[in-house]
Amino acid sequence: MAFTLEVDWESDNRPIDDGDFCRDHRIHFGSGQIIPASSAPEYKGCDTKVNPEEQLLGALSSCHMLTFLTIAHLKRLKVLSYKDVATAELGKNEAGKIAISKIILKPVVIFDTDLEVSEEVLSKIHQKAHANCFIANSLSTEIEVIY
Repeated sequence: MAFTLEVDWESDNRPIDDGDFCRDHRIHFGSGQIIPASSAPEYKGCDTKVNPEEQLLGALSSCHMLTFLTIAHLKRLKVLSYKDVATAELGKNEAGKIAISKIILKPVVIFDTDLEVSEEVLSKIHQKAHANCFIANSLSTEIEVIY
């Protein structure tokens, strides 16, 4: 299985001696969505467009959630809602390069009112979700799940 997307950027025709350039671009996903993107505002990007760091964070949070929901479904534990407030911290990696050095996921899961899910079961599902999340398995950064 492979996934494909297209990123497209065009010059805004600023003079090269201006010392700056536009960072706004578009990401065309294979599923048909097109999102406006830019670099983070701290790196001269547009604060109303998604940036690469947010995209990575969103991919990890979404992957963990989908894996969690799959495990809960297989255990016949009906989930009513799942919300995550995720954060990514920039820092330096082992090579001294700027990287996302830590990601924290803070999911809150609400199960069906007829279910009583212990902290131990919840913990095991989160651990299994983390261990089986494709995106988490692709990253070398520290990932913490707080629930």
